[in-house]
Amino acid sequence: MDNAAVLALFDRDMRERARPDGPGVRVERVGAVVRRTAPTHGWNGILWSAPEMTDADAVIAEQVAYFTGLGREFEWKLYGHDLPVDLGQRLVAAGFTPEPEETVMTGESAGLTLDAEPPGGVRIVPVTDRAGVDLVAGVHEKAFGADASWLRGQLLDQLTACPATVVAVLALAGDEPVGAARMELTPGVPFAGLWGGGTVRDWRGRGVYRALVAHRARAAADRGYRYLQADASGQSRPILERLGFAALTTTTPYRYAVGRQGPARRGRRPGRVLVPSSDAAGDLPGPAPGTRRRSGGVGQNGIRPTPPDETRGRRTEQVRTVAVPSPTMRPDAVPASRRTV
Repeated sequence: MDNAAVLALFDRDMRERARPDGPGVRVERVGAVVRRTAPTHGWNGILWSAPEMTDADAVIAEQVAYFTGLGREFEWKLYGHDLPVDLGQRLVAAGFTPEPEETVMTGESAGLTLDAEPPGGVRIVPVTDRAGVDLVAGVHEKAFGADASWLRGQLLDQLTACPATVVAVLALAGDEPVGAARMELTPGVPFAGLWGGGTVRDWRGRGVYRALVAHRARAAADRGYRYLQADASGQSRPILERLGFAALTTTTPYRYAVGRQGPARRGRRPGRVLVPSSDAAGDLPGPAPGTRRRSGGVGQNGIRPTPPDETRGRRTEQVRTVAVPSPTMRPDAVPASRRTV
């Protein structure tokens, strides 16, 4: 796989030319950015910004005014190769809160190891109705330690209005839900996104997460998607690499809470998640070695890297292994997005 070519394709198809991927979702190019506006329980945020953007502060202020006017908390999803290089610092100065950095992992369906099966006594079943959605949300809350009311609304909307755009699954030990995950599918693009993969604490380390990844990968290949993509924490990344995924870049979510004034403070607050959780609670994705652009251990967001054990449930593929710290000011509770493992 040509990583540079795949990254350029990802930037073009999944960011600059992103398409609406759910009921009530609007994606639009507004000047130097592409933004996604969704219902209150969906993910709202900035997907892409033009590399040649010269008036970054004014563009940031325009988007803050737009989402604040809607009463929506939102996220600016910043990637390690985005310009200008100080965009993360500018976001913090505008009142955004940076979350831990994640690694964008991608694998070509034809080259992945897809033979991972769930441990004995565990089966993976599809989720197609409200009862199943409630079980998925319950696993999410146990695995990531965060409220999943946003996930109930979003997933039920997708399964009802456009079921072809999402694959949701449960791992059951007998009748007990021990893991859950979803995959988001946008027709006409080559990438399938892995999101919200999590395992309850007592079942971690037994291969449930790995089996959930392999199951979704097979489903994506069967549907003709060439690539699988996930935002991974430090704990998920090794699992994905063993399955054949490669690191393309990094991503840092910057969150803005409605009503915030002045610079944002780091911290976590229980409550509604703005984006789907990352994939990997139990088998979390985090900073990738050798991917930072600044010296002295400081990332593009202007803060020092957060250790993997401090990552939280968000819309990315990640595995939870520790309790989530009690937050002081945090706009949401992802996702992990916006989209991944």
